[in-house]
Amino acid sequence: MNLLRRHPIAIALVFLLLVTAFHPLPPLVDAITGSAPGDVDLDRPTMYVALAPLSNTLDALTFFSAARAAWAVVVWILVLAAWGALRAGTRRQRIVRALAGPLTLLVMGVATVFLPRPVPRLTTTDSGATIIDYHAHTQASHDGRPGWTLAKLAAWHERQGFEASYVTDHNIVYDGSLPLPPTSINLLPGVEWSVYGQHVVAIGPVEALPRDSFGGSTQRMVRIFAAIERQGAISIASLPEYWRNHRDDLGAFVIAGVDGFEIVNCAPKALSFPAAGQVTCVWNLSHPGAQGFHTNRVFARSLAMVQGDWLPWTAPVTQPWFMFRSLSWSERASWLTWVVVILLYRAMPRRQGQGAGIGILARSLGRRSRPEPVADETPP
Repeated sequence: MNLLRRHPIAIALVFLLLVTAFHPLPPLVDAITGSAPGDVDLDRPTMYVALAPLSNTLDALTFFSAARAAWAVVVWILVLAAWGALRAGTRRQRIVRALAGPLTLLVMGVATVFLPRPVPRLTTTDSGATIIDYHAHTQASHDGRPGWTLAKLAAWHERQGFEASYVTDHNIVYDGSLPLPPTSINLLPGVEWSVYGQHVVAIGPVEALPRDSFGGSTQRMVRIFAAIERQGAISIASLPEYWRNHRDDLGAFVIAGVDGFEIVNCAPKALSFPAAGQVTCVWNLSHPGAQGFHTNRVFARSLAMVQGDWLPWTAPVTQPWFMFRSLSWSERASWLTWVVVILLYRAMPRRQGQGAGIGILARSLGRRSRPEPVADETPP
């Protein structure tokens, strides 16, 4: 009981790690069937596993829909601020603690976006398949990452296990004529057209189109699918626009000749798609065909998929729960190791005369007090 009182966070972490091990989530799921695939897996780098508490936490922060992220941030800030303010201590100590929690959360958010870190990559036993991305932006797009050149786009995909990627910037045709960076993956021609409340990915031998002729109404907009087909390219209706703006018009999309619908998307704004559409990290496993690729299979991280069945206000509790459920055995071992090491570190006795510190490495910055001389009590 004394251990629980002194180290409640560590005990809670151990409890969660052990309980969730009995009801785990697979690392990957098929976006259509929801089942765990047998021919693909996630290859986690050594440093990713060694730093699992950091790696998994940053991944969990990444795998948020916009609505869930808003709920989680607000609730976590309030809880951390209240926890710091209500702990025993002086008024100044309580204020510092109340600010430290929210600031730590802010730092974690910044690290999620900008901190370079090891990432898992997809591997497959299917030698005839290509791991490919059909929807990727560079800095040329309004929602592309600043400084995201073709070289950086290719390097990012290569790290994730992709073997090819279409470059589909908004309304800017990539025809493959630009000098390619030195990389082992192929960058393929494409574009993403913005027309009347809808984004349409076109991949293959794409050419410029007069976008204004497809605006004003859904009836005019869907004609873009036939125009893309005449170029010899393939059209894909993007998320989240067709689900938000044209949910009742999908039949018209099919009649007009759309080749496919995007069911997964890594952008937070696209995570409002229900059920199997809730992903932020996704791979396509495709086989070459007469027109690009066919028999496409979509795989996604289960941590991203499972949140689609839960309301946004549950995110402050369910997101950590999903994170622990999705851990592999090697990641759980890394978490437990860090918890035990920190517990042992904090439990080590301090040197005599030291003030409160964080463990055996705490050192007094002042001069160490010399022991008082003991009076000689020997009788004369």
